[in-house]
Amino acid sequence: MEDWVRFLEINAPRILELTIDHAILVSLAIIVALLIGVPLGIYLTTNEYLAGTVLQVASVTLTIPSIALFGVMIPIFSLINQGIGFLPAFVALVLYSQLPIIRNTYTAIKNVNPEMRDAAIGMGMKTHQRLLRVEIPNAMPVIMAGVRTAVVLNIGIGVIAAYIGAGGLGVLITQGISRGDNYLIISGSLAVALLAIIADAILLMIQKRFTAKSLAN
Repeated sequence: MEDWVRFLEINAPRILELTIDHAILVSLAIIVALLIGVPLGIYLTTNEYLAGTVLQVASVTLTIPSIALFGVMIPIFSLINQGIGFLPAFVALVLYSQLPIIRNTYTAIKNVNPEMRDAAIGMGMKTHQRLLRVEIPNAMPVIMAGVRTAVVLNIGIGVIAAYIGAGGLGVLITQGISRGDNYLIISGSLAVALLAIIADAILLMIQKRFTAKSLAN
C-alpha cells in the first residue's frame, strides 16, 4: 500500500496531464460527431431509404476492431504526413461515435408524439420552429442517451490510440504492459474508468437541464 501511495505521489502530475489529453481528444471528437450525427439523424427521418443505408454503414464501422481502424488510418494520413498522432485517432473516434448518435437522433425524432407535432403545425410553427421548440426538446433524453454511449465508448477506445502516438491514458497502460509494471496498468485503467464516470455524470446533468419538464417529471 505504501508503494502504491508513493507511486501516485510521484506520478500524479503525469497521470493528470495524460487524463487531460485523453479528455481533449474525446471531447473534440464528440463535438465534431455531434455536428455531423445530429443533423444527419434529423434529416434521415425524411428519407427512409437513405436512413437504412446510413445506419447500416455506421453499424459496420462500429464492428471494425479499433486497432484495425487505427491501423487503416496510418497509411491514409501518411499522405499528408499525419500518419501517427492526434489526427488519425481523432478521425477514428469521430467515426466510432456516429452510430449511437445518428441512430438515437433518428429514433428519437421519429417517435415524437404525432399529436404534439400536429399541435405545433396547428399553431402555425414553421418546420425549423417545430424542430427546435417541440421535437428536439421531447427527443432530448433519447438523443443524449446516444451521446452518453458514444462518449463512454470513445473514452475506452481512446486507450488504443496510444499505439499510434495519440497520447492519452493509453500511454500508461501500454507502458505498463511493456514494462510489466502493474502500478502503471492499474493507474491508467482507474483513470479511464473515473473519466468515463465523470463524463457520463456531466452529460446526465446536461440531459436533465435541457429535457422538457413534462418528460423529466
